[in-house]
Amino acid sequence: MRATLYLSGPTTAPSQALKRSLGGAALALALLGGSYALLAQVAGERGIAPTAASADIEVKGISVDVTADSAEEARTKGWREAQRKAWAKVGGPKLADGQLDGLVSAIVIEREQLGPRRYIATLGVVFDRQRASGYLGGAQQAARSAPMLLIPVEVSGGAYTTFEQRNAWQRAWAEFNPGTSRINYVRPSGAGGDSLLINFGQTARHSRVWWRSTLDQYGASDALMAFARLDHQFPGGPVSGTFTARYGPDSRPLGRFTLKAAGPDELPAMLAKAVERMDAIFTAALESGKLRPDPTLRLGGSGEIDPAIARLIEIGRAVRARSAAAAAAAAAAAATAPGIAVQPVTGGAPGEVAVRNIVVQFATPDAGAFDSALGAVRGTAGVRGVGVTSTAIGGTSVMSVSFAGSLEELAAALEARGFAVRRGANALAISR
Repeated sequence: MRATLYLSGPTTAPSQALKRSLGGAALALALLGGSYALLAQVAGERGIAPTAASADIEVKGISVDVTADSAEEARTKGWREAQRKAWAKVGGPKLADGQLDGLVSAIVIEREQLGPRRYIATLGVVFDRQRASGYLGGAQQAARSAPMLLIPVEVSGGAYTTFEQRNAWQRAWAEFNPGTSRINYVRPSGAGGDSLLINFGQTARHSRVWWRSTLDQYGASDALMAFARLDHQFPGGPVSGTFTARYGPDSRPLGRFTLKAAGPDELPAMLAKAVERMDAIFTAALESGKLRPDPTLRLGGSGEIDPAIARLIEIGRAVRARSAAAAAAAAAAAATAPGIAVQPVTGGAPGEVAVRNIVVQFATPDAGAFDSALGAVRGTAGVRGVGVTSTAIGGTSVMSVSFAGSLEELAAALEARGFAVRRGANALAISR
């Protein structure tokens, strides 16, 4: 329902009271500053929680048109017919109505018209998986995918909307039941900070660091993007939808199709059908081996080391062991040589410089600057390792650098790579 505010009297110029109110509001906004702006981005009715997440077998879009002696008998007869049609659609063997009644856990009324002796409806039938699996076999439940963060993007009127405000495409995905799908969807509701972390801009980012941080918030391994471009021919008229399925931080395309609705009343049904086709595209990609989590998005902190990194560590240890053995053999040979005084060696191998940890603060106005700074520091001569201790996109991040040398030597090396360096107590601050 839309509320309309009517103003009486002249409206050509605001009154003095209105001017004073506007001035006070402007002053309040200026005082609140960034806190008000942040609140405005997350407040409001924007979240739609997923309404269906059952593992039962759901069959939608079953049409029935039956007649009987009364309206109640017509409805019962229509529901029985819907059960039989849905059971046949999932490939079940022929069963009596009484047996089907024991397998059905719910009847979903999508649309119905009830007359004195006639019942016309579009229904959904939900079968209990545990009871129905004995008739359908175990092939229904195949291996599922890794957790995939779903990002639905609606494009309408030139605006790209994800969770910034409620939209029909977001609602269609919230009402989708993924229990029988092989895709393990992670579906945010869009409430709270979801609209800040997940938006259309996220689909165009390629920074693995940014993606890792976002996926870690939702316990996902990779991301799926579902784009819906809706073109309205005129208000209240036909709607044409172009749907594109993509995945991964590089937004790789998986499939595309178009659907049409005769008017706004048929738009929810068209979007529900589009969601099912999207799920079929994602499932086909999983079966063909395309839908695999990007290895560059693996999250740290699990206690497991990547095999390639573990191999490099082993090679480094072996090289150091051989160098130590060679130095010991040379020292022993020199000790046995006549007339040569051997001075014991303390510390590391000859020429080896002590490695120290140095804190480095670096400006990160965006994800690109974050990746660029990390790459530049890692590539600096003498750097043995880099670990990020604090990430602040839009501010100042902090890393711990293992460097073979002094603080001044690291500062000079970073200045040579184009950084402006400020020195502190065992710490540096760099910027470009």
